[in-house]
Amino acid sequence: MYEFESMVTRQRKWMLYFLALMVIGAGFLPYHRVFLGLILGGSVSFYNLWLLQHKTEVLADSFAGSGKKRRGLGTFTRMATAILAVLIAHRYEAYFHIIAVVIGIVSSYFVMALDILFRMIRQRKYKGD
Repeated sequence: MYEFESMVTRQRKWMLYFLALMVIGAGFLPYHRVFLGLILGGSVSFYNLWLLQHKTEVLADSFAGSGKKRRGLGTFTRMATAILAVLIAHRYEAYFHIIAVVIGIVSSYFVMALDILFRMIRQRKYKGD
């Protein structure tokens, strides 16, 4: 379980670093709509990442025999929050760039893929030693 917890912590840190960079970009660069869209999408993506990790942990505990019954990983909830973010961006087009919102929504999947890639590279490096 330690492996899962360290992975969760790493991925959350990467997402918070991403969001911090977007806030800095929104504050100092002239592309406010793009960065605000990335912040909106990234915030939704961070929530979806947290929800997926939480539901995965609860599902693993239920399989381990703790007695809690779980049905799924909250796919409908994650889709609903993504749709809500796109609707907000569409309603307030003067503030949010819709394509940036979509890119922000999928940013957690990039973070998960990069985390897996770096982990695989690190494992190969240590196996080679």
